[in-house]
Amino acid sequence: MENSNLEIIAFQPKHAKAFHDLNVEWLEKYFYVEPYDKKVLSNPQEYIIDNGGFIFVAKYNNEVAGVVAFINQKTFFELSKMAVSPKYQGLKIGLKLMDFCINFAKKQQWKSVTLYSHRSLKAAINLYHKVGFKEIPLETDSHYERSDIKMLLTL
Repeated sequence: MENSNLEIIAFQPKHAKAFHDLNVEWLEKYFYVEPYDKKVLSNPQEYIIDNGGFIFVAKYNNEVAGVVAFINQKTFFELSKMAVSPKYQGLKIGLKLMDFCINFAKKQQWKSVTLYSHRSLKAAINLYHKVGFKEIPLETDSHYERSDIKMLLTL
């Protein structure tokens, strides 16, 4: 992939449908859309941006190819809602989004980033390990029914 074709930008309201659709597509492929997902994906401005979070959009040849969010969970920032369009998978867009997010978090001077996932998502778990995330204990009251692993990246 030519890097000149990939641009990672801040979320704008016009990206809300793509943010919703890309996430719902992968959730329905591997799991199902949980009530928490519905709430956040239906109104990312209110539930992510207005609460001090961030959303980034990866555009490849000016088309939305992937998305990712940092959700402010008050005591930590959760890396969440990362999805890449099947049309663009295999181009390392997920890795580029991850690198972008890690650099962003460092610039914000955060001490760490947390994420929740599921062990069946082998490629995702491998990516998280590759960039330095370590498994930590998963609380019993996680806001995701599907999560069976919690990971922390110390910055």
